[in-house]
Order: sequence, then C-alpha cells, then structure tokens
Amino acid sequence: MDYFLYQIGILHAEDVAIPEIAAQVGTPFYLYSAATLRRHFRLFDEALEGMDHLVCYAMKANSNQAVLKLMADMGAGMDVVSGGEYARAKAAGVPGERIVFSGVGKTRQEMHMALSGGIRQFNVESEPEMIALNEVALSLDMVAPITIRVNPDVDAKTHAKIATGKSENKFGIPISRASTVYAQAAAMKGLDVIGIDVHIGSQLTQLEPYRAAYEKVADLTKQLRAEGHNIRRLDLGGGLGIPYERSNDAPPLPMEYGQMVKEVLGDLDCEIEIEPGRLIAGNAGILVAEVIYVKQGEDRQFLIVDAAMNDLIRPAMYEAHHDILPVVEAEAGMEQSPYDIVGPVCESGDTFAKQRNLTPQQAGDLVAFRSAGAYGAVMASEYNSRPMIPEVLVDGHQFAVIRPRPTLEDMINRDTIPEWL
Repeated sequence: MDYFLYQIGILHAEDVAIPEIAAQVGTPFYLYSAATLRRHFRLFDEALEGMDHLVCYAMKANSNQAVLKLMADMGAGMDVVSGGEYARAKAAGVPGERIVFSGVGKTRQEMHMALSGGIRQFNVESEPEMIALNEVALSLDMVAPITIRVNPDVDAKTHAKIATGKSENKFGIPISRASTVYAQAAAMKGLDVIGIDVHIGSQLTQLEPYRAAYEKVADLTKQLRAEGHNIRRLDLGGGLGIPYERSNDAPPLPMEYGQMVKEVLGDLDCEIEIEPGRLIAGNAGILVAEVIYVKQGEDRQFLIVDAAMNDLIRPAMYEAHHDILPVVEAEAGMEQSPYDIVGPVCESGDTFAKQRNLTPQQAGDLVAFRSAGAYGAVMASEYNSRPMIPEVLVDGHQFAVIRPRPTLEDMINRDTIPEWL
C-alpha cells in the first residue's frame, strides 16, 4: 500500500495535489511519501516481533538525508556500502552502533573511518579484506566486530544483474570454505567474529530461495558453534521485492517473510538483522514528468516527456517496468491508445515503455512513474548535461524540497579549467 491516490480526479501524494507541487518545483521531480516510508518500516519491524532484531535500512535504495533521518527517528539501523554512505548515515544522526558496513571493496580508508566513528559490524566478503581489516583495527588498537558473508549458491530467481547468491557472483566466500575462513578470522587479534552474513539478491518475489539459503545458514551456525565460534548474530540481507506492475501477483508480505525466518532460524537464539531497501522506499516514491510533445511515427505514437534515462535508468538498465499514470485521472470509459514513452536523451535506450496504453495525452500534461522511490534518484546522472532533478518529501498536508535542482551554472562550475589551457 502507498499514499499516492486520486482525489476528485487529481493524483495526490497524501493530502497534497501533485499539480500544486509541479507548479512550485517544476518538472521532472521525485516525490516521496513519509507516511508510506513509515508504514513499510513498521511492517518489517512488526514481522520480526518476538525475536531480538534490528531492521537496517539499505541506504543504496534511497540515501537522501531527509529519508535517512525519518528512518533513524523510527529506530532503524543503516546498511552502508561505502564511506560516503557511512558519512551520510552519521550526518543523518544514526549512531555508529546501528550502522552495518557491507560491500566487496571496502578500502583501508573506509575501514579506518568506520572504526574511528563507530560501527556495529563489518560484513566481511573475502580473506584479503579480512586481513586488511585486522591490520587497520590493530593499528588503531581496536577490535573490529565482523560477520563473514557466505555465498550459499542459491538461485534467487531474479534478474541476473541483481542476483548475488550464486557461486559465479562476486559476493561472499563459498559456504563450503566457511569453516576454514572462520578459523582464520578467529586467529586474528584485531577481529571479533560475531556472526554470519548472507544476501542472495534483490527484487525477490518468492520465499523459497530465502528458505533454502537460511536453512544452509542454520546448519552452518550449528557447525561453527561446534567448532568453538560464538555465533550470536545472523545478518540475513534484504531483497524482498515489490509489485512494479499492479496487475501482477504481489510478492510475499513482510509478515510472511518474518514467519519463515522464525520457522527456520527461531531456535538458534541469535539476534537477527535484515536489510530491506526497495520494499521500504520503492513504492514510497514516484517520478513526475511533463509531456513535451506527442509525436506521430511511421507505425506508432511517441509520448516525449521531460524526464529521461539519466533521471530513471532502471528501464534502460534492467528492462524494468514502471506503471505510468496520468496525474489528471481519465474519465470513465475513455478510450486508450498505445504510446512509446521516451525521454529527450540522445540514446535509443532512453525509452521508459513501449506500446503502453494510456488515455489521450497532449503537451503540458503530467504523468507519474510509480514505484520510483528506490534505485531512482540514487542512480541518476547528468548525462547530456541535464541537471539532477529535485527530490520532494510530502508529510500529510505539507511538502518540502529535500534536494534542490541545481542551476546550469552550478553544474558547469563544478568543472575546473587548468590555467595552462
């Protein structure tokens, strides 16, 4: 459920009419609903009720400072994958003891930053990283708390570009080598081995891959404990999908996911961490664009909008589907026509949808791309020298720009011309 609904024929974000925001902010822009973000976080928190747990929001989905503060104020932890994300989390008021550092390529500088600023744990992904972290921790006269990410070789049944748990993926150590690697970690004086980490992919729409992976984690927990390791925390990753197409069957609910976690892992007496990102932020945001032209091609109509692939790259990168709605609701029974919905960027890949049925559109009309709150603004660029677009947060009757649109001068002046040119 989200809070983007038609009221008297006009699409609203909570209690604010979207045309009102467009008139003040200009298009295109991202628009987030605070009520939806809060609701989705609570669903996960309640799903694990009765277990010692922490919901760590996966910042890579949407790392705007206002979104992070909203999450932090509800008690969320943060899952970060870079020094920049770590700095963003701290700037939003998240204490170090609620920050988990993931990612396959942590640098020594990032390790130093997190150890000095406070960290809940590092999710270590390889032996070379483990050695480097041990050396950094000893240089600071500290001990780094770690889990080790194991790759369970489980097919997540998701898009190949966002699968992370197969043996051919770059993430984690093979689960078959876990015993050896854990023994190596335990011998390092700068590391405190506290648990196991696993993450098998993003946009999962079935519980079976999770269950298969978590059953392997349960077996590994018992094995490692028998070998003398004090395994007391299980980081289960994230990846639960959202319904990008409203006509499709919905993915499992957080409550169903939580029940499965309790069934598989509930008897291990471990603290549970989960790292949802997309399911919290995805349907909490939309991208609003204006129609520039309606162009008649040889055998199709093109709806050319002022948003482009540099603003929302998922369709170009993943062949991803986003439902697209007119901001002014069509009259009942109005006939629809197929459009190719495209942006102004000079790439054939700058196509949001092909032959998508919409009621007749014309220049100046507003359209909304649903499910754009995750992996939208964070993946945007300034390709074709198009300035980054604003982000706006609605909370009830009020809204605020939480990232302004830079001017062309702002964008150009970030470049420096050497004196010798």
